Amino acid sequence: MKLTEFFLAELNGEVERSRHALEQVPAGKYDWKPHEKSMIFGYLANMVATMPTWIAMQIDQDELDVAPAEGSKMERKRLETSDEFLEALDKAAAGARSAFEKTTEEHLMTSWRLLARGQVVAEAPRYVMIQDTLNHWSHHRGQMTVYLRLLGAKVPALYGPSADDTSFG
Repeated sequence: MKLTEFFLAELNGEVERSRHALEQVPAGKYDWKPHEKSMIFGYLANMVATMPTWIAMQIDQDELDVAPAEGSKMERKRLETSDEFLEALDKAAAGARSAFEKTTEEHLMTSWRLLARGQVVAEAPRYVMIQDTLNHWSHHRGQMTVYLRLLGAKVPALYGPSADDTSFG
């Protein structure tokens, strides 16, 4: 199996899991957080909806500076409803799928860099960075399901049954 085929299958599975979680996002809770040190719910849900854009960047760009000296040009739209999060997920997933369809195995072996203020904070082959992104996405989706529970929303079955959904995802 080619890396592109493997990653497309992984992406598609994670998109569906994210979809199930984002379908449960209650409206009007964007600024809620369970603890003063916690990330706000809306920002977290936005990350879960848009993380596939990171994969497209890791394929289409050679590096990303997450804290450029001149300030970030990345726009993060405030999403409020489950439908808005799902629309963002569909758009982000389409971009990642397109990037996989256009790339090569050889390109995925080339180096990609994550910078902060121009300094390299991580550098590895693209396929390694993509796998890390998929893991990071899963982590934040799990974090989001804890928030859903605390908000009284349903927690979907993602990798197996939950107290609210007895299916196997």
